[in-house]
Amino acid sequence: MFSGKVAEELNDLVKDSGEFLYKINHLATRLGLDLAAHHADHIAVRCHQVATAERWKKGFLQHGVLFSEKMIGGRPVALFELHEPLRVGPWQISMVELPWPGEKVYRHEGWEHVEIVLPGDEAQLSVRALALLSDESLSKPGIAIKNSAPKGEGERLPNPTLAVSDGQVTIKFHPWSLKEIVESELAS
Repeated sequence: MFSGKVAEELNDLVKDSGEFLYKINHLATRLGLDLAAHHADHIAVRCHQVATAERWKKGFLQHGVLFSEKMIGGRPVALFELHEPLRVGPWQISMVELPWPGEKVYRHEGWEHVEIVLPGDEAQLSVRALALLSDESLSKPGIAIKNSAPKGEGERLPNPTLAVSDGQVTIKFHPWSLKEIVESELAS
């Protein structure tokens, strides 16, 4: 994922990269989803400890800039725009989402999901996203689908999300990029 020298604070994420790529590709195959046919807006990590979030923040700041930091769902979420994009499967991703630990405890600390942008009517996001997946995949054991609508302070664009997970990694769909969401705050 990373190219060149990586900040020491991110060594555990470097070690986690190969396993994450394997798992995300495996999930996409199970879903019948062609990852290369879609634009991945950002990649996200999850952690259990505030110290881990602070260490990762320090590391990401050595590779990019803090694009946004605000409270979402009762916890801080930092967005970093990297100077050099990460190679994630067929994508070059410049945006990383780092939420601080919340009430939910994740089994794994490391890379957790990618988010794909499906532009269009927010109310039809789920329909568009589910149409990309094979019908058989939606009834496979271990596949979970969740609709949500996370909202940060000052955001003006509705941001529905459809998340598809196998319990290890997740592929999420949104109608807007994170940049569009953050820039909507400035338009107020």
